Formats: sequence, structure tokens, C-alpha cells
Amino acid sequence: MTIIKTPDAPKPEQFTDPKAAVARLEALYGQATRFLCDSFSAAIEHGAPTARFRAYYPEIRIRTSSYAHVDSRLSFGHVSEPGIHATTVTRPDLFRSYLTQQIALLIKNHDQPVTIGPSDTPIPVHFAVANNPDLHVPQQGAAGFTLRDVFDVPDLTTTNDDIVNGVYDHEDEAGPLALFTAQRVDYSLARLAHYTATDPSHFQNHVLFTNYQFYVSEFENYARAQLADPDSGYTSFVSTGNVEIKGSEEELLQPLKLPQMPTYHLKREDGSGITLVNIGVGPSNAKTATDHIAVLRPHAWLMVGHCAGLRNTQALGDFVLAHAYLREDKVLDDDLPVWVPIPPLAEVQVALESAVAEVTELEGYELKRIMRTGTVASVDNRNWELRDQSGPVQRLSQSRAIALDMESATIAANGYRFRVPYGTLLCVSDKPLHGELKLPGMASAFYTTQVSRHLAIGIRAMEHLRGMPLERLHSRKLRSFDETAFL
Repeated sequence: MTIIKTPDAPKPEQFTDPKAAVARLEALYGQATRFLCDSFSAAIEHGAPTARFRAYYPEIRIRTSSYAHVDSRLSFGHVSEPGIHATTVTRPDLFRSYLTQQIALLIKNHDQPVTIGPSDTPIPVHFAVANNPDLHVPQQGAAGFTLRDVFDVPDLTTTNDDIVNGVYDHEDEAGPLALFTAQRVDYSLARLAHYTATDPSHFQNHVLFTNYQFYVSEFENYARAQLADPDSGYTSFVSTGNVEIKGSEEELLQPLKLPQMPTYHLKREDGSGITLVNIGVGPSNAKTATDHIAVLRPHAWLMVGHCAGLRNTQALGDFVLAHAYLREDKVLDDDLPVWVPIPPLAEVQVALESAVAEVTELEGYELKRIMRTGTVASVDNRNWELRDQSGPVQRLSQSRAIALDMESATIAANGYRFRVPYGTLLCVSDKPLHGELKLPGMASAFYTTQVSRHLAIGIRAMEHLRGMPLERLHSRKLRSFDETAFL
């Protein structure tokens, strides 16, 4: 019989102080990961151990006994029915503010303590050593012993989106407190570092997605202007490769090779700054980025990319504010059926329209000259123009679509799925149905004149949303019948 060695963790304890509860989570997680790192180092140095080493994620648990309703205006901060509710936790240091806030709401709204202790979910050794720069898990066969005989490894059978997709069956278990389990979060944190080449700790609560690298230089220019202003509230700018500057004149060294999704962060002390992600082209990239950024629980994400204008009355450079989406991107069909409506969120729509008015200095009826609100269609075929026009054009006409791209519907649908407030403001860069294709000369002139203004609008919209109370921004439209307490 294999001997299983585990750290001597303290027994579960009840807390009514959210800060003390989070401190215990950090202590438990730190003890568990140190144990695994030390055991792993010894195994690599001395060869195959005679025992198995295991440590567990910490857990938050609460028991409620009443169906009493809390404030019906709140979309989070309470469980939907009495019983036991729990969630495993990883990287409590990274999520300290979030966890403190969510636990405080739980204790306040239910007048019950939370219980903090080890869970029964093992921490995979890959995730335990991920934050130790001196350690890495070698490829299979390179360690001199079979890794999974000694340590727990990632288990994809339990690392899934069943909770967010509404198919999680907890009849014989505690109900979920959060949308993501600790293993699912760890998986995404590792993916984020890989795809963006920046540490997840740099991500801010307001995320802008774009599909062009042109926006990056404008974002850096804006960031430097903000760092030069001592009253801006911004403290630093982080580029790909975790290169960070805190002064407007500092040199920003760029890596020789950019990652798949170059990402940049204009930071504030409380995390309320702005992150810009160049997801590139296509719905698959859009899904990949949002699948992983969602675990960081941002307060909003917006798409500020380019699109094909579908109406003859539109001009290059006009803006499109999406209030509906025609989903032909296909990448989310298994997770979110196409019959599920993706509603516009009033708070985000108002912030975007206000930002357009402020930056362009147009309002009311005059604003309609350069901005149109309507349906945005997203497809998975960049060269859709080359297909038989009768089918695509007919569907676009029947849907009343005014613009077409490849990412917006995916980002909005994943925002809906992950309960992250979302919105889309696109800029018309070509009109293929009316003979204005995106050719080099036309594109260059367009980028020169429009990118700066478009990005400024996206940033201004985020600043509007930043000033909004969370209970107002996080809409009840995004919450289901049997919803988790944590945002």
C-alpha cells in the first residue's frame, strides 16, 4: 500500500471577519504549495520517492438554513437556496481583494460565518510549482520516475465549465459558491501567461479587445501621457514580457518575438486600470482570450475593432454600436446554443454612446451621422465575400445586420456566459458589398486618421464604467436561476 504524505494543515475554522478568512486561505495555500515544491525538488534531486505526496486546495464553505430573500436588486453576494455551498481557491494572494469583498457580502447577507479549511481536491504539482521560477516540471520520462505515481497532475475530467454553462450536478455535493473551481482557475492562469506573455497579476479590471496591432502604439502614447500626469491615478504601464515602466520618458524594451496575443496594462493601485489585448483575427482567438481572462473576474470587457460596413449609407470611419449579435462564429455553439439571446447591457451601451459623443463632440441627431446602432454579425470565414452571395447576403439582410466582423459576437457571448459585462464599438474599415474593399492604400489612410479616436472612445467608456457602483454594473440580466454567490 502506497504511503501518502500530506502537510499538517489546521482543521477547518469558522470566520466572521473576511480579512481573517482570506489570511487563512493564504496560509493554507502557501503551506500546501511549499510542501509540494519542497517534495518535488527532493524527488528531482534524489530520485523516485517511496511515498506519494499530496496537498489540497483551501476551501470556502458556508451553511445557510433559510429561504429568506436578500435585497432583490443584488445580482451577487448571496446564495439562491439554503444548504451547504463551497468553492476551492487558488492563488488567494492574487485574488485577495476579490475574495475579501465576496466573503464580506456572503457573511453580511446571510448573517452566517464562513468555514475555511483544506478541501478534498488535490493541487496538481504543475500548478504548485508554476510560481516558483527555480522549478519546472520536466517532460514525461525526463524525471527518472513516473510523475503521476508520486504527485497529482492536472485532471481535465474535473477542469471544465460545467458551472458557468449551467450543467453542473451537485445533488449529492455542496452547491458551488463560485463560477470556477481552483483547478479551472489555475489552468487559465497558466494559459494567460503563455498566450499574452504577461503575468496574470498585471491584468486590470477593465479589458479592451482589439483585432489590430495598430492600437498598441496609440495605447502606449496614452499611457505615457497618463504617467506624466500625477493626478491621473495610473501608476505604471506593462508591456509584453512583463516589461514595466513608471515614468513617461522611460524606455520600453520590446521582446524580439511577440506572443500570440500581445497584451498591455495601464495599471492603477486598486486594479481598476485598463488592459488592452490584441487578440488578432478570428473567433477562435476571441474565445481563447475570454475563456481565460474570465477567471480574473474583470468588471467589463469591450471590443474595439474594425468591421465591414453593410449599409450603403455608412462611410469608412463610421462607428457601429452593437445592440444585437448574429452568431455565425460557431466556436461557442456547444457551450452556449445559438438560440440563447445575447442582450445589450444598458449601462455599457450608455457608457459607449456617451464616450463617442464626448470624443467626437457630436450629440443627439448629429451623432447619427457617424454612429449607427444595430446588429453585428460575426462569422468564422474571413473570406466570406468569395462565396455565393445569395445565401450570406440574404441572412445579413434578414437579420438587419449593419456590420460584420469575426470576433464581436464571440466576445459578447462569452461575456454573457461568464457573467462579465460586455459591449462592442466597431469602426467601419471597408464596405465589401459596395465595392470598397480593404486594400493597402485605403487601409493606411484609414488607420492614420481613425485608430487614435477609436481607442480614445474605448478608454473613455471604460472610465465611465469605472465610476459606476459594482452592484449597478453587474447586471441581473447575466445571472441565472440557480446562481453562484460570488461575482
